[in-house]
Amino acid sequence: MPQRNHRLENRPARIRSKDARLKAPTSHTPARMRTARRSVPSIRKRSRISVFGLPLWEIARGADSKRGEARGHARAIFAVGDVADGVFALGGIARGGVCVGGIAVGVLSLGGVSTGLLAAMGGVAIAPLAYGGAAIGAVAAGGTALGVYAKGNTAHGVHALSRVRKDPQAIRFFRKWLPWL
Repeated sequence: MPQRNHRLENRPARIRSKDARLKAPTSHTPARMRTARRSVPSIRKRSRISVFGLPLWEIARGADSKRGEARGHARAIFAVGDVADGVFALGGIARGGVCVGGIAVGVLSLGGVSTGLLAAMGGVAIAPLAYGGAAIGAVAAGGTALGVYAKGNTAHGVHALSRVRKDPQAIRFFRKWLPWL
């Protein structure tokens, strides 16, 4: 038998009724707050044109019970979805060539957490050329940077340029190759 919470049961009736009034939706409550939880409408659209066996574009959003997917998974040259795999991918999780997403993994990527084979930009960026709040790479620039050449508020590396450390080689490198930083 579940244990009862006597502390809540012993609360005065006026407090319990006030709690009930606060939780109950009223005509003044915005519609988006009256519903318990709206499900995201499922969208599935796909190009009829294929290139190398992949559709040219695909959009996939929301759950699809027919495919057994909890999230929309788009796989195409131009992919847009909750999860997107493609040459150009845009989504919550984006994987492929040029990626933009909350989590982006690709050759060139931009996202909250971003990893790239060539370059990455984002809150956390990991790539040979990384730029972000926390950047890790051969050349890293950002708030906290870790790399061979690192530039940032807190920079650590072989050649670092930060508030505390001003390596002459790092100064020459960033002036020559990344003067806008």
